[in-house]
Amino acid sequence: MDVVIYHNPACGTSRNTLALIRHAGIEPTVVEYLKTPPGRDELATMIRDAGLTVREAIREKGTPYAELGLDDPALTDDALLDAMLAHPILINRPLVVTPLGTRLCRPSEAVLDILPADTFKGAFTKEDGEQVLGERGERL
Repeated sequence: MDVVIYHNPACGTSRNTLALIRHAGIEPTVVEYLKTPPGRDELATMIRDAGLTVREAIREKGTPYAELGLDDPALTDDALLDAMLAHPILINRPLVVTPLGTRLCRPSEAVLDILPADTFKGAFTKEDGEQVLGERGERL
């Protein structure tokens, strides 16, 4: 199964999402989007396919969101996309693309919605100790 994760290794949610994908026996294509951001069309498509608005796909915490005045409701989607491309840290993460769909995986277990259910064979616990999958790989 072809899976792409737009990943920030400094983000615990992103690390947990990547670990869940690998727990499913899938080695995804890992795109460190801060080093290699997606193109405009690709980003817009991922946002749309994830069922988000551009504004919902912007990360506020730990970014120049406020300094750039991105909270202005008059800003268009094009202006917001321009800001995300100029400052990739504004792209909320992790975004995951699979043949079963695209999701912003916050929380990380949202990735389970776009991976085949029968691929999980055992328990999975997130970095913070929260158990997400039971002993038989069932969602908790």
